[in-house]
Amino acid sequence: MLDKLLRLEARYEELNTLLADSAVASDYVKASEYGHERAELEQLVSTYRRYGQVQQELDETRAMLEEDLSPEMKELAQEEVDSLQEETDELENKLRLLLVPKDPNDDRNVIVEIRGGTGGDEAALFAGDLYRMYTRFAENKGWKPEILSANRTGIGGFKEVIFRVEGKGAYSHLKYESGVHRVQRVPVTESSGRIHTSAATVAILPEMDEVEVTIAPEDLRIDVYRAAGHGGQSVNTTDSAVRITHVPTGLVATCQDERSQLQNRLRAMAILRARIYDMEQSKQVAQVDAQRRSQVRSGDRSEKIRTYNFPQNRVTDHRIGLASYRLEEMLDGDLDEFVYELASAEQAAALQDMH
Repeated sequence: MLDKLLRLEARYEELNTLLADSAVASDYVKASEYGHERAELEQLVSTYRRYGQVQQELDETRAMLEEDLSPEMKELAQEEVDSLQEETDELENKLRLLLVPKDPNDDRNVIVEIRGGTGGDEAALFAGDLYRMYTRFAENKGWKPEILSANRTGIGGFKEVIFRVEGKGAYSHLKYESGVHRVQRVPVTESSGRIHTSAATVAILPEMDEVEVTIAPEDLRIDVYRAAGHGGQSVNTTDSAVRITHVPTGLVATCQDERSQLQNRLRAMAILRARIYDMEQSKQVAQVDAQRRSQVRSGDRSEKIRTYNFPQNRVTDHRIGLASYRLEEMLDGDLDEFVYELASAEQAAALQDMH
């Protein structure tokens, strides 16, 4: 660990020198690239330097204990040693976490896809509950949610809803939500009071720029048609709805919520880019998972990750065994406890893999 810290500190100093160079300062691309890299290293380097200072103070204070001191001075020196040792341990743990490779997508906006699964109308209603949960969570964070595409049901749920969340760090908070969410409750459509189990699937995709996911125009088939509402009735008199098929992969994205064909096309392309990137990432994650099963996240979207039990007011995350009896608060957007515990579990798994 020490060798790596020394290399990173040397790189940090090298970047400071480069950024002070007038030739680099006049090159916007290089200045931005170096500035971003330095910002990524700043907390690590400052923590490492504080660790060095504390180590030096600890050595000096321990040396004092070997001297001929009065009982009162010895007691003070021992208290100082204990305090410095505690800070040393905390800084070591912090450095280990900072050395864990950061997910390059953490700061990105996300595209969230929610689909009602088994359970008919009740599954669609639950998909609507999840949509409200995530949008309220996003709004509480100061992020901006925006529907890209939706297939609504007549009773207030969604067969499918795709929306974008714009905000720095959105992916880092929502990336653990991909998988099957299960609900156990008495449906509003159930007259006998029996508890039903239904499910919805959630996919969290980092939003990608055009330059990051290149799609050849000849690989696309674009169909336009008239948008339809509930029951199939026409809601537009022009062919504004767009369906884009990526021929090599068979992936399809549709959008009809905007009146403008151009807006629908741009939204559908954003969804398609995210899906293509996610498909490639899922292949890589699946390969890693074959060797290491400790990860909180996996490439398997069919994995049941969480159960929302209404009769017991309990939410259980099956990956880390966390249960919370704050179901209503969670569905109202209070996800912080689960986000923190899932992130901690993934960091612990990554630290274990580093040893």
